[in-house]
Amino acid sequence: MSGHSKWATTKHKKAAIDAKRAKAFAQYIKKIEVAARAGGADIAGNPGLELAVSKAKKNSVPAANIDRAIKRGAGLTGEVVDYTEIIYEARGPQGSALLVECLTDNKNRAASETRVAITRNGGTIADPGSVQFLFARKGVVVLPKGENTEDSLLEVVLEAGADAEEVVDNGETFSIISEPTDLRAVAEALDAAGIEYESDEVEFVPSMKVELDAEGARKFFKLEEALEELDDVQNVYSNVEISAEVLAELEED
Repeated sequence: MSGHSKWATTKHKKAAIDAKRAKAFAQYIKKIEVAARAGGADIAGNPGLELAVSKAKKNSVPAANIDRAIKRGAGLTGEVVDYTEIIYEARGPQGSALLVECLTDNKNRAASETRVAITRNGGTIADPGSVQFLFARKGVVVLPKGENTEDSLLEVVLEAGADAEEVVDNGETFSIISEPTDLRAVAEALDAAGIEYESDEVEFVPSMKVELDAEGARKFFKLEEALEELDDVQNVYSNVEISAEVLAELEED
């Protein structure tokens, strides 16, 4: 569900939007089920569930689906929902690095499908720890630029008593980066100021970027899309950077 990179427009033009939407719904539903299993079906007494439900509603997940997910996760339907989070590390074209975050009820299936998607699309499985150290867990709020500037956003956040590390210009959007523990405060500061945002998630943010040429970018997109199509994959993070010139070249393909 991280789709706020500079090349997001290109990717979404080429992607099947309906399939992406269905996948996104499934991801929100899984998070609701996990939260309900962990803390019960009472939204008022389960902050994790309250947050998962509010995000699902914000992204237009139907209320009936949300209600079923809460009941299923809490064990009220007789089903047992037991998801495991797994992170796979991979190398992509031209020295790029990827972290693949899975949430699955079948570890063997997730491992098999993820490995196949990586190796069949030009990537290689990396040794545990050899890629993850290139990333740090951060709170990331993504919002359209609109009338906002980097300085104005920092001012709003800091004046509300929240702590943000930086505002990153993604081209058509800004990302406000914070420590994971500050994410809710940053999002609430924007809410209070009436500033709409697209997403607020804890993500893996790369400490350094690898710039790809056109050939590398084509291979990377193929690999990334193959991974994102898998049901068990929640997020694909990378340290890839693609210049405006390369994007323009890809648009001509």
